[in-house]
Amino acid sequence: MAVSAIMRRIRKISRPRPADAVSGLVTALFSIPEGMAYASIGGFNPVSGLYSGMLSTLVGSMFARTALMVTTLTSAIALSSQSVLSSAGLDPHDVGNIAMLTVAVGAVMLVMGLLRVGAIMDFVSSAVMTGFTVGIAVQIVAGVLGDVTGYDPERHNTVVKFVEVLGHVPQWSGASVAVALGTVAVWGVLQFVRPVKSYATLIALVAVTAVAAVTGADTETVGDIAKVPNSLPPFTFPDLSAFPNLVLGAFAIALVGLAQAAGISAAVPNPDGSKASASGDFSAQGAANIVGGFFGSLPTGGSLSRTGVAVSAGATSRWAGVFAGAWLVVLVLIAGAAAQIIPMPVIGGLLFVIGFELIQGRWADVTLVLRTAPLSAVAMVATFLATTQIPLQYAILVGAGISLVLYCVQAARSARLLALVRDDEGWCLEEPPKTLPANGITVLYYAGVALFAEVPRISETWPAPPSAPGRFVVILNVRVLPDVPSATLQKLLRAKAEALRKSGGRLMLAGVSSAMIDAVTRACLVRALGEENVVPASRHVFGGLDTAYADAQRWLVETDGNGPDAGTS
Repeated sequence: MAVSAIMRRIRKISRPRPADAVSGLVTALFSIPEGMAYASIGGFNPVSGLYSGMLSTLVGSMFARTALMVTTLTSAIALSSQSVLSSAGLDPHDVGNIAMLTVAVGAVMLVMGLLRVGAIMDFVSSAVMTGFTVGIAVQIVAGVLGDVTGYDPERHNTVVKFVEVLGHVPQWSGASVAVALGTVAVWGVLQFVRPVKSYATLIALVAVTAVAAVTGADTETVGDIAKVPNSLPPFTFPDLSAFPNLVLGAFAIALVGLAQAAGISAAVPNPDGSKASASGDFSAQGAANIVGGFFGSLPTGGSLSRTGVAVSAGATSRWAGVFAGAWLVVLVLIAGAAAQIIPMPVIGGLLFVIGFELIQGRWADVTLVLRTAPLSAVAMVATFLATTQIPLQYAILVGAGISLVLYCVQAARSARLLALVRDDEGWCLEEPPKTLPANGITVLYYAGVALFAEVPRISETWPAPPSAPGRFVVILNVRVLPDVPSATLQKLLRAKAEALRKSGGRLMLAGVSSAMIDAVTRACLVRALGEENVVPASRHVFGGLDTAYADAQRWLVETDGNGPDAGTS
């Protein structure tokens, strides 16, 4: 079944175009400095950054539902991966541990995709992702302070690293600082040259590396850290003994990657107009990581920077990403060893630029949240602090938890109990009465989503029983409530029905959907209310309410011999 689905998917893929081949080549060239840089800030062998742009990118592009999305190593995933391995007490340089982590992340992504839980990303708010992204940017800059200055800070805390480096200026390496500043300067100048702006990172890398090699600049190079072979990535079997220590971390890294991919699907629509699918992208990234994990790749996800490069270079279909992976294999086979002469301050300078670009790109969101949404601002700042102060795999979980809490708080705050009053033109909304009228009908309307947190607000505004004796009816219109109200809300309705019954009144639910009827029947709420007090919804929005209102009028006439007061509603 799965094989036939894959074959159908392959047959639907359009034929490659020359523009995609060119775009793939540009993306592959860009992947050399960026992939190595991201692996470096995570404390991994820079070569693994190259491997992360090969098979993982090829497989991810082949099956992604966001056609132009490029799946590869990102800064957030690199830092998260290093944090997960270190917290688990595992060596981040052990290829078996890396392979196990990558495959585990892929398995989590694949399962989430197959279960179609793409909607989970709706619960990670924009404010939280803004705080997380800015925190990641600060982490990126802090992670390359040693490469840029030649002084390696001993502290691990992100903020303290800046303080320590600034306190040891006399120990900085002049050559490292000059090379890093030269890299940033070349990149900055190229931003004003429109024809080559998209290749500014690549040109800065090549130009400054060439100058450093000619002048014999005394700086650390990629070759001092790792040997880059002119060969394909070796097959690596995951270390299965590491799996139990990586489960939670794998889920957190998957969440980071999926959140980034969700942003890409919103920003880069499919050229053919087809609809993207978060769950489909989850599955594609999962397959990419499972395959890449056996061939030296670090965990990967949707890369906004690499996708942007592909689009600006003329990508027209998913074949651009497929070509990017294939081209990188060819480039490494032909001239992989040449990457060994790249000075680490060049990579550090480029990462400085990337870090500040990330902050700049999110700055409008930061100011918007701070100006307009106090609660969201708290979530953003809290996530930023968590990202810079605790391991990243926990920071993203903290952010997701904050998002859920904020959602509940906002829902509870927006919940209102209103009264519906009928006039000659229909039903009108008013504030509910403080006290229920005797011998009358009161129609209540609840505007909310029926979370347990909203119940106290309902109780506070629920009208008190009539002060005078008499029959009365309360109709609660539930037409807009979810099919399965919370257990807390059901308990409240049961209590209110009993209290009204003791006072001579009657509680009716109007506009009840068939699914809600099934739910409250299983919970025995229908028995507590009485079947006659549960009025089903109809095609018309107020059809169930009109039926309940007419029944309430008849009941009052039959029990008291009098109709409802003309002034009640």
